[in-house]
Amino acid sequence: MSGRHDIPPTERANAASVDLDARSTLEILEIMNREDARVSDAVGECLPRIRDAVDAIVTRVRDGGRLVYLGAGTSGRLAAMEAAEAPPTFGVAPGIVIGVIAGGASAVRAAREGAEDDHGGGVAEVGRLEIGPSDVLVGVSASGRTPFVLGAIGEARRRDALTVGVCCDDGARLAADAEIAICPLVGPEILAGSTRLKAGTAQKLVLNMLTTAVMIRLGRVHGNLMVDVLATNTKLRERARRIVAEVTGVDDAAATAALSATDWSARAAILMLSQDITADEALDALRDREATDA
Repeated sequence: MSGRHDIPPTERANAASVDLDARSTLEILEIMNREDARVSDAVGECLPRIRDAVDAIVTRVRDGGRLVYLGAGTSGRLAAMEAAEAPPTFGVAPGIVIGVIAGGASAVRAAREGAEDDHGGGVAEVGRLEIGPSDVLVGVSASGRTPFVLGAIGEARRRDALTVGVCCDDGARLAADAEIAICPLVGPEILAGSTRLKAGTAQKLVLNMLTTAVMIRLGRVHGNLMVDVLATNTKLRERARRIVAEVTGVDDAAATAALSATDWSARAAILMLSQDITADEALDALRDREATDA
C-alpha cells in the first residue's frame, strides 16, 4: 500500500506554502526566504560526511585520480558548472575535475528531462570516462532516485572507484549505494517538486565545499588567495596583480612586470620575487611541481 512516505521529501507539498498562489509578492518572497534559511543548517549537519569525502578525494587526486561530478537536470547543471570553474579558479588541468550531465552538453542549456531515466546511460558514461580505482565519482540527485545517477554509481563501484552520493533524502537508494552519502535534509520545496530551489541550493553548497576544500588541501591556494588563478581576462589579470603584490609586498608596477615575465602565472611571479630567481627558473619549478603532482 502506497502513501505519503513513499513520496520523496523533495516531491512532497510544503505546509508553509499551500496557499502560495493567493499570497502577495512580498509574502511569497518572505516564505521563500524563510525556507532558504533552512538550507545552511541542513548542510551544516553533513559536515562530518563532507570532511570524509574531501579527505578521500584528496588522497585519490594526489595519486593521479580524477574527480567526476555527475547528475541529471538541475543536479547535472550544477555538476557541470562546478567542474567548469575548477581550472580557472585553481589552475588544474581540465581533465582533473570533470562534469557530466545526462543528455550531454546541450542539456546544460535546454532541458532534456527524459535523459535522467536512462540507467544505462549512466553506466555508459562511466565506461566512456574509463573510471577506475583511483577516481572519484560524485553522483548528484535531489531525490536520490535518479536512474542515470544510480546507474553511474553502480558501475563506478563495480570498477572500485570511490563513490559519493549527494541527495536530499537519507533514505534514498543513492544514499545506500554510494560509499559516502551526503544528505542535507532541506524538506519539501515551497513549489512542490521544484528541486532547483532549496535542494539545488543545498547541492551547490556541498559541491562548493568539496571542490574548494579539496583544492585547498592539495595546496592550490596561498592563505585565502587564488595563486593558481588563470589570468585570462582583464578582471583576472587585475586579481593576479593584487595577489602578487599582497603576498610579496612589491608595488603594482613590480607585480605587473613579474606577471608579464611569467606568462601571467601568479604563483610563478610570487616564486620569482620571493626567491629572487629568474622567470624561467620560476616557471621550471612550477612545471616540476606539476609533473610530481601528476
